[in-house]
Formats: sequence, C-alpha cells, structure tokens
Amino acid sequence: MSQDSYNYRLFARSDFSAFWALFTDNLVNLMVLSAICQFVFQMPAEIVYGRIVPGAAIAILAGVAVYALMAKWAAQKHGRDVTALPYGISTPVMFVYLFGVIGPIYWATQDAMLAWQVGIGAGFMGGIVAALGALIGPFLKRITPRAGMLGTLCGIALVFIGSVPLTQIFENPIVGFTALVIILWGLVGRFQLPGNLPAGLVAIAAGTVIAIVLGQSRLELDSVGFYPPLPYVGDLIAGIQYLFANPELFLVLVPVQIYNFIETMNNVESAEAAGDEYPVAVCQVTDGAGTMIGAVFGSPFPTTVYIGHPAYKRLEAHAGYIIGVGGVIAFAAFFGFLAFLNGLIPIAAAAPILVFVAISLITNTAMAIKPAHMAAVTIAILPHISSFLVTKWGSLANALRSSGVEGMPALGSPELTAALLMEGAHYEGHLALSQGAIITGLVWGAIVASIIDGRFRTAGGFAIAAAIMSSIGIVHAASLQMPQLDGITIGYLITGAFLLLYPAIAPKEDLDHRIIVPDEPDFLDTDAPSGRA
Repeated sequence: MSQDSYNYRLFARSDFSAFWALFTDNLVNLMVLSAICQFVFQMPAEIVYGRIVPGAAIAILAGVAVYALMAKWAAQKHGRDVTALPYGISTPVMFVYLFGVIGPIYWATQDAMLAWQVGIGAGFMGGIVAALGALIGPFLKRITPRAGMLGTLCGIALVFIGSVPLTQIFENPIVGFTALVIILWGLVGRFQLPGNLPAGLVAIAAGTVIAIVLGQSRLELDSVGFYPPLPYVGDLIAGIQYLFANPELFLVLVPVQIYNFIETMNNVESAEAAGDEYPVAVCQVTDGAGTMIGAVFGSPFPTTVYIGHPAYKRLEAHAGYIIGVGGVIAFAAFFGFLAFLNGLIPIAAAAPILVFVAISLITNTAMAIKPAHMAAVTIAILPHISSFLVTKWGSLANALRSSGVEGMPALGSPELTAALLMEGAHYEGHLALSQGAIITGLVWGAIVASIIDGRFRTAGGFAIAAAIMSSIGIVHAASLQMPQLDGITIGYLITGAFLLLYPAIAPKEDLDHRIIVPDEPDFLDTDAPSGRA
C-alpha cells in the first residue's frame, strides 16, 4: 500500500486509556524531581516551577511532536495502524542527575542557583552524547539478540516500575487496592467498565475521591500562575563552563548517557517485538535533541523513549495519547498546576497503572522471544535486582544518618562490607552488578542467547566487549577510569577466550548434539547442531 493511500488517524478512542497510563508516569517523575529540587536541594520555587518544570514540558512537547509524526510515517509505510512510541523524562537517569550532578554541587557549595546551572549544562552536554548514540545504535541493534535487549528492560520493569509502586499500594491499601482492582479488571483482564470508561481514569478518580474523604488529599492553589518557558542561554553557558572547569563530572555524565541511548535502543526493540517498527537512530537523535532543548529552557533532566510501548499497543492506542500527555503536561507546567495535582492525586491511586506497565512489558517479552531464550531474559533481569538492593541500602544508610544515628560506618567501608557478608548480604558483588546494570544485563542476556543458538563467536565478542567496558569503568565501577586489569575484567576475558577458542577445537559430535537435562523443560532441539558462528 502506498504512503499516500493509508489514512492513519492520530486520535482514537483507545488513546484515552493509554493517556492516563503515560500521563501518570510523566506526572510522577515531575512530582518527584520537583520535590527533591525544592526540599532537598533548597531550590526556590521560582527555579523549580518557573524554570525546571516548564523546561521539562518543552522537552516533552518537542519529542512528542517528532514521535507523533513518526507514528504517522510508520503507519503510512506499513499500511496499518501503529502505536506511537511513549516519551518522557528518563526515570533512572533523572535520579543520577539529581544525586550524581546537582546534589554534589549543592552540598559542596550550598548554592542552589549554581547547582541548577550545572544541571542544565550537564543536561545539554549529555544530550549531545545521547544523540551520538545514533552512530552505533543501528549496529548494536542488529547484532544484539532480542532476549538481551528485552531481558534487561524486564529487570527495570520488575524492580523499579512494578515492585516499587506495589509497595506504595500496600502502604496506602484503602486507596491503592481500590485503584489496583480497577486496573486489573480493565487493563489486565480487559473487561469493560460501565459506559466503557477508561480504567486508568476510573482508577485515579476512585483513588482520589477516597483520599479526599480520608483527608489524604490537599488543594494547593498558591503556585497557580503563568510560567512561560524562556531560554536561559547565559545560565546554560555558565553551567557548561563549570563542567569543563571540573571535568570529573563528565565521569558521571558519559556512562549514564551511554546507558540512556542503550535504553532508547532497547525500548525501540520492545516496540518492534510488539509489532511496530521505528528507526532506532532517528529515535536516539530525537531523545538527545529533546534533552538539549529542555536544557536550553531550564530543565536538567534527559528525555527518552519510554519503556512500556507493548502496554499501550495492547490498549490499541494510536498517537493521540502522547499528544494528549504533552499538551496536558505543558498546560500544567506553564500555569503552575503541577503542585496542585501533586497534592490532589495520591501516589497510591496512580501506582497501579505503573504496575500494569511492568506486567505488560514482561508478558510481551515472554511472547516475543522463543522459549529457549527465557534463560537469557532471566539472567538479564538479575543485575537490576542488585541495583535495587544497593539503592535501598543507600536509602537506609541515609535515613539512619538523618535520624541522628552517630558513628555508623559508611556504606561500602571495609568493616561494614565484612559485617554484611557475615549476615549473608554480599554488598561488594551487588555493588559491582548494580554499576551499569542495564548494560550488564544486556551483555549477559546476549551471551546466553548466543550460546543457546550456537553463535559462539558472537557470544565471545560480547564477553570481550564487556571486558573492555569493565576495564575503563563503563560497567562495574563508580566512574570512568584508566584501563585496569581487575578480577571482573579478567573474568570476562576468560569467558570470551573460552567461547572464541574452545568451539574451534571441540569434537564435532559435542557441538552437534545437546545434553538432555533430567527434570528440566527442554525447549531445545537436542539434535540441532550449533552454528559455530
């Protein structure tokens, strides 16, 4: 079908349900970053609600415009309806910028304005790095097994998008369970509600009404006003100059932006697995450009293609849901309604939608790969569990210090690490796995999937690439470093050497016939020879 003959509708009724899911995701991010900037870093409301939030809205609008047009292009190219890629502020990278860039500057100088300037400078430079990912993104997508890319996303979905919101539901069960059962009924079970109302809207409305009755919601109109988005070129230049005067900050920026463009690549692959194909290089450039535009207008926080396209695809959304989110977020940002919504909608009412996104992504992954590759998905998930543990251990240590506990050894100190090990908590190993978890999960998922397929050279190549990344600190280290030959790097080299060399000398019959493992489901053809590739 020619590009001119297919009439793709940007808006469909099904966009309404998808809108509430994506809107909740973006809203929660904006609520969290606003609260941390205002109350932890002591930024005045004029910076938070007058600069950062409108700048983030401009970044979201810019990306939404591109991805809506891209959906229309894809629909006309393939002659069928497609679901536009979801887009917004990258949640993991947001926290890295908050506590790896903005926080250290504020704590060192007690200057909230300088911390914001450095933040937008870091955002702009990080956007350049993310956009450069387009140079290698298509190549990485071509050589990386789908199980590796989707498996590491499943890890993020399991622990951060699913588990954390579920705990928030259980912390406020009256509100949370009410919203959760509506989401399970309408979005997971896919049963209609009266009047065919979207389950996301009904869930948030029901939870908010209950919260109002219980006195858990508050109406705050103090922040309502007009906050036009303005370019802050002078502040941006000041922030970039500070970065180049303190180049150690690039040791935080570069690895996290490598993570960000790989996250984009993985999420585009997730969309393709759900049936919608988009050009990964264009998406990576869009995410980088959106981040840079947001920085010019005052937002330090990188944007990205969101995880969760399969969930919106399942809802049969078109492009209207992202257009709606961009419009509503912009309206709330430019007129100061974010603080109002922050007080009105309880987290427990919105959290079930995120749980649904996690469930949908993991379920879609299981259907998008061959059964034998579930082993690869499983190992790709595991580094994210370590990341979750290390994050929460850090939160516990900070909570103990802020509650007045004195003399506590620092997290990571030899004495505390030894004491944790005596209690069965392997802090050192979890820390190594947590550093660059998305890349580590992708690499090990790719190695396992390639071994299963008998593509030994590919598996060995990923192991050698991991050794290089480990040596220079992209993974398994706190920051970039000069090449080092530590234990993990040597371990990767041993793995790569085995996978590259042993298949060349192994007896042919050992490679042509697989071992049958008793009491294990066998998804492999035991007589299928390896590819030796």
